[in-house]
Amino acid sequence: MAAFASGLATIFFYSPSLNPITGQATLSSPSRIRSSPRVLRGFHSLRRRGFRRFSQNVTADRFNSFSCNCLSAVSTSTLDYEFTDGGREVELRLRLKTGETLSPKDISVDADGTSLAVKEKRNGLLITLLETNQLFEKIMPSETIWYIDEDQLVVNMKKVDGDLKWPDIVESWESLTAGMMQLLKGASIYIVGDSTEINQKVSRELAVGLGYSPLDSKELLESFSKQTIDSWILAEGTDSVAEAESSVLESLSSHVRTVVSTLGGKHGAARRADKWRHLYSGFTVWVSPTQATDEETAKEEARRNKQEREIGYANADVVVKLQGWDPTHAKSVAQASLSALKQLIISDKGLTGKKSLYIRLGCRGDWPNIKPPGWDPSSDTGAHPGFT
Repeated sequence: MAAFASGLATIFFYSPSLNPITGQATLSSPSRIRSSPRVLRGFHSLRRRGFRRFSQNVTADRFNSFSCNCLSAVSTSTLDYEFTDGGREVELRLRLKTGETLSPKDISVDADGTSLAVKEKRNGLLITLLETNQLFEKIMPSETIWYIDEDQLVVNMKKVDGDLKWPDIVESWESLTAGMMQLLKGASIYIVGDSTEINQKVSRELAVGLGYSPLDSKELLESFSKQTIDSWILAEGTDSVAEAESSVLESLSSHVRTVVSTLGGKHGAARRADKWRHLYSGFTVWVSPTQATDEETAKEEARRNKQEREIGYANADVVVKLQGWDPTHAKSVAQASLSALKQLIISDKGLTGKKSLYIRLGCRGDWPNIKPPGWDPSSDTGAHPGFT
């Protein structure tokens, strides 16, 4: 899977096992699928009563409510909204202008798989209440219903993945860092790529956002050897540094809830395909520079990169294509990484558990076709079936 980041403008994701999934930080009109209106006058807050109207046997105490004053990557003329996750469904409540009498003809609610546009006709003008093409995850547009409850417009949407809890209505840095915990389940993240500086800054942003422990292989190696990496290379060569980092990665492979920044360049273990035995223990993000100026070109470049198995980075779970670099944009790269990881894990719910099994069996290098317990890599003849 890959993500393309150009400043703060555009990102996209790619994986050999997934269809491309595109998202933009700038807004565009969603594909029009008109939902069915439902007008309920005098119907008070539903948060204090059962939601059998939309889902059988779902009660208010099973809902996690969340209110905020702003949306990321969303166009809106009202900053007053409430969001509720009810398991199979999510509910959005937008406060309408008081003192107005509205009919269904005055409201437009259009939904797509990851897009939502809510508009209100006011004084002959169509006012956008909320518009985003970055819902936290996919919905079933045909199942979307809406109604007016006193001074609020209520939009109820059915999730495609009912097991995934939404922290907010849109995908943002805040919702991703909160929502990824249920998907990662403590699994560590490794940042790889040719720039040690970029790896460090992106990993620190991820660690802070997720509440993980930040670990830096460069700092660990320099602390252990009492010399800088540059001095080490001059004295003993790049192979020596790569071997030492590989040993550090081995010691870190059993750790959980960590974000590890690896060495960049030819002296880094991650660049060498034969040093990935312990990197497979966590989710890996390859931050890769690109000269591409558009999404399609960057996607094709990412596909080629993943097929070039002679370079270790091609083993990464996620590729983030980065056009240029500015340290102030480290968080946007971290956000693109989390968004891509989210799509990857959702596409294979057993992936996190498989990583855990790989660790418990000793990180033997048999990823992704894990062999049965007792398998000896040194005596393998290739006759063993994969073990799940």
